[in-house]
Amino acid sequence: MKLEVGEIIIKDIQFGPGTEVKNGTLHINKQELEKITGADERIQSVEAFLARPGESVRILPVKDVVQPRVKVEGKGGIFPGFMAGVEQVGEGRTHVLKGAAVVTTGKIMGFQEGIIDMSGPGAQYTPFSQTQNIVLKIEPVEGIKQHEHEVVVRLAGFRAANYLGEAGKAATPDNVKTYETLPLLQQVAQYPNLPKVAYVYMLQTQGLLHNTFYYGVDVRQIVPTIMYPTEIMDGAIVSGNCVSACDKNPTYIHANNPVIEDLYAEHGKTINFLGCVITNENVTLADKERSSNMTAKLVEFMGADAVIISEEGFGNPDADLVMNCNKIEAKGIKTVLITDEYAGQDGASQSLADSTPLGDACVTAGNANEVLTMPPMDTVIGYPEVAHVIAGGWEGSLAADGSITAEIQVIIGATNELGFGKLTAKAM
Repeated sequence: MKLEVGEIIIKDIQFGPGTEVKNGTLHINKQELEKITGADERIQSVEAFLARPGESVRILPVKDVVQPRVKVEGKGGIFPGFMAGVEQVGEGRTHVLKGAAVVTTGKIMGFQEGIIDMSGPGAQYTPFSQTQNIVLKIEPVEGIKQHEHEVVVRLAGFRAANYLGEAGKAATPDNVKTYETLPLLQQVAQYPNLPKVAYVYMLQTQGLLHNTFYYGVDVRQIVPTIMYPTEIMDGAIVSGNCVSACDKNPTYIHANNPVIEDLYAEHGKTINFLGCVITNENVTLADKERSSNMTAKLVEFMGADAVIISEEGFGNPDADLVMNCNKIEAKGIKTVLITDEYAGQDGASQSLADSTPLGDACVTAGNANEVLTMPPMDTVIGYPEVAHVIAGGWEGSLAADGSITAEIQVIIGATNELGFGKLTAKAM
């Protein structure tokens, strides 16, 4: 399967009479955007804001971050199962507004939602301080339940991203990248002398606002399966969860998965990248055993020599990570694990809830318990009082002057376990 991704570089965003891309600026009709975003009888109001890199702006609580994309050639559409039918995507041509992001915010439903600071020390920990952000404050009608509230906000963000993505349909891309993965037997034969590498992509599926979707289906309901990496770039996987902000994978990060990007970059040079196995992070022991058994079987069936495994979240999912590692290693297949750490504010505690001697090749994205003080911002979009309750904060995190002292766990993408960020750690 072959996909061309045309990158249209967005250097600025402005409200104006029409929605179009012109000379690197995304011009947006604010009223039209708000109308399309709010096209759901369950939504009471939508208000759009702009937040640019370097501005004194704070956004919280952040629900999701979505990159505007549009299908130009090929089957299906962006966000299949939600904004398009369920036809397989990942081939043809897709245009992306690189540098632009839709950020959704609204009333907090759980406690694992996060913060984006566009400047100051907090901005150094989130990749979304560097994007041109279209922030949508979405208020559903009164009386809907928590899970439906999150569904409403999620779909609103997708509608906004689709609307803005259409502005790139006729634009000439600044760069065009080509990604291709052949059917398995052909892929193996293409580079027979290179080590065959697969990617095990663990998705958050613990339920209770901890959901990820594949072609519109809650991944908790599926068994592990093989997919073309290019499907992910067309939005086949989207976020629907409220896990801790630091290691949550927003929809934007799924579509720009850096593990997949790096594997493609080495494909045909140092490795033969076979494709992805997606698997879930379960709650019960039986489900964990079943999924890890099937994941190991699929990797073996693909004929992989080595596997990269990434997780989403921490604690309970650490058990899934270790099970996948143990069972794949038991088949003689080498593994590399990507995670982050919850090692305590002093860094002296056990980093993961589970471990294994076979997990001897591990990449860490940093310690989420590190404490940071973020100064007050001139503008706050959302509800600043939730700083007291979001995971990583505590009663008193929000000071009278508007500054916030909390663990970096509160910052979107601070210790992202796909490596979509700036932090790492090393043994001393």
